[in-house]
Amino acid sequence: MKISRGLWVQPRGARHGKRGLPLMGVLVLSLSFLAGCHRDEHLGTSKSTLRVATQSDGIHVQSSTAEFILSSSGYLTARLLRNGSAITLDEADEHAGQRVVVGNKNVADFNFDLKRMEVREASGKIGRVGKHVEVRAKSPSSGLAETLVLEVYDDFPEMAILSVALRNESASEVQLDSVTLQEHRLNASLQDATSTPNEMWAFLGSSLKWGKDEVFQVPAKFSEDNPFSMPIAADGDAGSAGGGIPVVALWTRNVGEAIGHIETLPLILSIPVHTTTDHRVLAAVNVPANATLKPGEVFSTPRTFVAVYAGDYYQPLSEWSKMIDREGLSKASNNAEDYAVSWCSWGYKSNVTPKQMLDTIPKIKELGIHWATLDDRWFDNYGDWNPRKDTFPGDSVQKLVRDFHAQGIKIQIWWLPLGVEDGQPSAADHKYVVSEAARQHPDWLILDKDGKPARMARNLETLCPALPEVQAYYKQLTEHFIRDWDFDGHKLDNIFATPRCYNPKHHHKSPDDSVNAMGDVYKIIFDTTRALKPESVTQSCSCGTPPSLSWFRYMDQGVTGDPVGSAQVRRRIKMYKALLGANSAVYGDHVELTRIVDPNTTKAQQLGQDFASTLGTGGVPGTKFVSAVSGKKFPYIYLTPEKEVRWKKWIGLYNEKMLSKGTFRNLYTLGYDMPEGYAIEKDGKMFYAFFGAEEPESAWNGDVQLRGLQSTAYKVFDYVNHKDYGTVQGPTATIKANFADSLLLEAVPVAERTTQGMK
Repeated sequence: MKISRGLWVQPRGARHGKRGLPLMGVLVLSLSFLAGCHRDEHLGTSKSTLRVATQSDGIHVQSSTAEFILSSSGYLTARLLRNGSAITLDEADEHAGQRVVVGNKNVADFNFDLKRMEVREASGKIGRVGKHVEVRAKSPSSGLAETLVLEVYDDFPEMAILSVALRNESASEVQLDSVTLQEHRLNASLQDATSTPNEMWAFLGSSLKWGKDEVFQVPAKFSEDNPFSMPIAADGDAGSAGGGIPVVALWTRNVGEAIGHIETLPLILSIPVHTTTDHRVLAAVNVPANATLKPGEVFSTPRTFVAVYAGDYYQPLSEWSKMIDREGLSKASNNAEDYAVSWCSWGYKSNVTPKQMLDTIPKIKELGIHWATLDDRWFDNYGDWNPRKDTFPGDSVQKLVRDFHAQGIKIQIWWLPLGVEDGQPSAADHKYVVSEAARQHPDWLILDKDGKPARMARNLETLCPALPEVQAYYKQLTEHFIRDWDFDGHKLDNIFATPRCYNPKHHHKSPDDSVNAMGDVYKIIFDTTRALKPESVTQSCSCGTPPSLSWFRYMDQGVTGDPVGSAQVRRRIKMYKALLGANSAVYGDHVELTRIVDPNTTKAQQLGQDFASTLGTGGVPGTKFVSAVSGKKFPYIYLTPEKEVRWKKWIGLYNEKMLSKGTFRNLYTLGYDMPEGYAIEKDGKMFYAFFGAEEPESAWNGDVQLRGLQSTAYKVFDYVNHKDYGTVQGPTATIKANFADSLLLEAVPVAERTTQGMK
């Protein structure tokens, strides 16, 4: 039995069950995609309403809202059914839709026998009813036989799941390099003749680099590999990115398509996207195999998906998240404290002192804030997490927590699990030592192929999360912070991905065991904290990038993660609302980050004051201002009298409306609905937020559409500037508006209207 990159190779002679998986107990893998393959026939006898038929262009699987067509070349076309029409971005032509690479050569002679397809009812974790289609092909040139499985479930009528199994039927070994599935050739002009083929918007879920936009309009010339779930070196840091959500979504005004995988482990693969010379957009799921198949052995891919939808990236991310829920990665529940405004000590930077934090308390309370964060560099070294003797001597940390609690303020602690110092290299303002965790437990370290310590974020050595001893260590640390020091939660930062582990002393079944186990440590931290303090807050931040499938379920407060401007705040809040739920708590990060001058330089100035981008989208505001006595040292973060007026107004509005507890409504398509719009439903009212251009001089002057209303009359009011927009009639209404940066509206049913909010 041979394991390759989290996938599996089946030995000769093993019998096959559904989806080509072995029925005999050859090997048990801790991979969710294997568990997910089991069919729970006891779930019910209901029949699927999906229709399957073979036509001249391929196998058609049709639901009430979508149609999927599998051609003999393996191309899977996705069509959205709307108002009697089928619209698509797929331009299949003669495109294969899949690629199998053997011995560095593309295998081009697979041809699926569609007339001999096998169809049966599908039932499992994803849904009680659906359709399961199998087709087969052989490649004479490679000696491989392929079984392709296509599944569509009634509960997810706009998503089709596809996987393949490749069996070596030759008498010789076959070097399988990679398998590419869900390759789609997209053309925007198919549904809008006035558009160029690449004229579409994209969401790329990979974690590549701090500050990079994950939502953008696709340029005419574009290429991105989008690797997932391995640390990525950027800006001289061995692991300053990596991980990600394995979804790529592309959309136009009328239709979109998304691809990715639905396994619950952070598989190491890529979803490349690039434009062609004729301006088409190609996207696919590439699965590295690097496997030598002996005669009779089978290589199986993860389950990939294609989704077709109307709207932007919110819809496919939300559906993907629901599917992941059913596969076993359920969302964390929120508590009331997850929605509280928070102040962070990072305004004082890495040498913050207890006095600086305590001096800020009066202003924190005056502004209506009751959460604070002891941020980065309170500790002596990464790995041991003891207080610094120069800034937090003795029991200063414990006393700080008591002092904040005495003032009615909860406090969370910043730290970075799994990383340990080994003396080199050093961060800019901190000389690394050899941590006791590394000194006393060298056998806990992840080693690379060359037997050297593998590095993660901040160029730290990495403890292997697959080891029970390491997991126990982080449980003890969590208990120490929450029970012994009495912190109320965590800010877990610089979280990306874990390297593969080749340490022979760990006896891993696969080097990917460390990659797959990263989430186990974060689950332990979250569960232990919740058990000790049910009203705790665990915030996890993948700085400047999307979160990771490894750990995004083990937190109760997402964070927009070092945004560089207001647009990233809004679009990441929408991303998290899709991933974590329409009522989830998403921290908008420090408001100062909504406008940055000279980013990524020593002259960077964080001048942001845009609370509207967080409040209006249903996020949780935050700030990192410093006290008046520190104004000269931190001139751009100092809360001037003018800024204080603004802070007090917006924090007061947030605490009054608490839109973050409302339900995010996906009513506006990013990139096509102008101005950029967001909607929140709360207590029978509708709240809207509209945003013009990033520069104030580009004001919006025109119609604004209010969607999602009931078929009744509403009174509309600008609750920020106290302007009455009169009465409108649902379900959709239009008003005239003129604003420079943002417009926040409250629509109250006339029958329920009170004077509250009109004062």
